[in-house]
Amino acid sequence: MTNVYQKIYPDLMEGKKILYVHGFGSAGSTHTAQLLRDLMPQATVVAPDLPLHPQEAIDLLRTVLDDEKPDLIIGTSMGGMYAEMLYGYDRIVVNPAFEMGETMNKHGMVGKQVYQNPRQDGVQEFLVTKSLVKEYKEMTEKCFRGVNDEEKKRVYGLFGDEDPVVHTFDMFCKHYPQAIHFHGEHRLNEKVVMHYVVPVIRWIDDRRQGRERKTVFIDESALVDHYGQPKSSLNKAYEFLIEHYNVFVVATAPTNHHKAIADMQEWVERYLNAPAWNRVIFSNHKELLYGDYIIDMNPCEGFLGTTVEFGSSDFKTWEEVIVFFDRLNGQ
Repeated sequence: MTNVYQKIYPDLMEGKKILYVHGFGSAGSTHTAQLLRDLMPQATVVAPDLPLHPQEAIDLLRTVLDDEKPDLIIGTSMGGMYAEMLYGYDRIVVNPAFEMGETMNKHGMVGKQVYQNPRQDGVQEFLVTKSLVKEYKEMTEKCFRGVNDEEKKRVYGLFGDEDPVVHTFDMFCKHYPQAIHFHGEHRLNEKVVMHYVVPVIRWIDDRRQGRERKTVFIDESALVDHYGQPKSSLNKAYEFLIEHYNVFVVATAPTNHHKAIADMQEWVERYLNAPAWNRVIFSNHKELLYGDYIIDMNPCEGFLGTTVEFGSSDFKTWEEVIVFFDRLNGQ
């Protein structure tokens, strides 16, 4: 890990097991698997080398499921395609390659290839033939066959908004409701894992543990500066808060100007991104909200929780807000 991202989440998935399913031409030794281990040292991350042929790969993964019984499956690219088919488990699929055969043809993967990461069998090169491409096309036809109401709750899809390789967001949305864009490309890096994947892991872990976090509302007045940009230190504070609380954005519900709703949703997606997915509340009656804290430049009367008046002498900036909540330690 680089110095910028030297951070761990010791309580996240503590004592739990994660199956990581790598992408095409990679291996279980991929940096992403090690990054997950570094970020969540109390969890066990299992990352097998997948066989080249897709039927052998899915058979191996089902054997691993029987042996390891993971609590969570994370699959990227080709691995996301396989993970979707591993029904009965909580899953996060990142840039899933649901059209793997077409992707191989379109991006010149036919011919001699080199594995991106060392494999346990020592093999460094492999050959992609037209026959192998056909095998992948046949495998992708099996995607989504086991989707039901229960599965729809167990799968999150994360899609990079600058992915030049895979574009399956719309396809995923036809079968699963929890589809989330993030700022990134096809391959994962430290920033994407920490700021976009980890929050989704936290949602899943909280649900599995029956863990209830206190709720923090952030009014739009405390988010945006006069130029339409995030206020100073907002992102730092937001990243701190979502580690300890359920955080929601509260915005005015315009009566006759519905474009304002779309504009606010676009702003949240651009600056707060995946962790704020499905966490924007439009209301003209903040006093009716049920929560523990509200951060607001224009406090309302009647809110039953604690009001943090942003911009006041005690909370002039987001840095003071961070200090306040840090002292509370999640309470």
